[in-house]
Amino acid sequence: MNAVVLLSGGLDSYTAAAIARSEGFSLYALTINYGQRHAHELAAARRVAAALGVVRRHELTLDLRGIGGSALTSDVPVPRDRDLAAVDIPSTYVPARNTIFLAIALGWAETLDARDLFIGVNALDYSGYPDCRPEFITAFESLAAVATRAGVEGARFHIHTPLITLSKAEIIRRGLALGLDYRLTHSCYDPGPAGQPCGHCDSCVLRAKGFAEAGARDPLVR
Repeated sequence: MNAVVLLSGGLDSYTAAAIARSEGFSLYALTINYGQRHAHELAAARRVAAALGVVRRHELTLDLRGIGGSALTSDVPVPRDRDLAAVDIPSTYVPARNTIFLAIALGWAETLDARDLFIGVNALDYSGYPDCRPEFITAFESLAAVATRAGVEGARFHIHTPLITLSKAEIIRRGLALGLDYRLTHSCYDPGPAGQPCGHCDSCVLRAKGFAEAGARDPLVR
């Protein structure tokens, strides 16, 4: 069975892809260079893809900086030490990013005659992004059924979200049980020149919380 996996180089997408592999899927990894603040996560995606032994890796450039609206695609400062219990959607939200990414993944899946897509979204330990919720995934599956030739002809696309209801600690435990090397990943939104994590953005804080609660050491933190 073939599956298209969205692979960012982060902890979550690495774990989701590894779960797909453990379920017997042959992996076709899609990484999007969308004009994000730094290239460290792209390098991490390449490392992760190699470690997973993907059948094929496709890195597509789709520059979203022209759209703007996010601290990840502009010079707007990345929020630091934000209250993760806040209900507002932070400035690191990239408008419609997962909709765009899944649409591209869906197109590639159709050309591969694949009906399974994996994305590492999470709706528990996350920053409140609207396109990480179960409602979004359900709606996108419905869209896939009417937006593709395969869907119109009766095929059913399945958007797999194996992490969506897990805490970050549970995600990390699952990955460690699968033998994953999290040294290969990159999570920080605003790293230093050598890629060192800032320790203060939402992603760093959530990652630190997850490793602490999992009773494990983050290999990226000295």
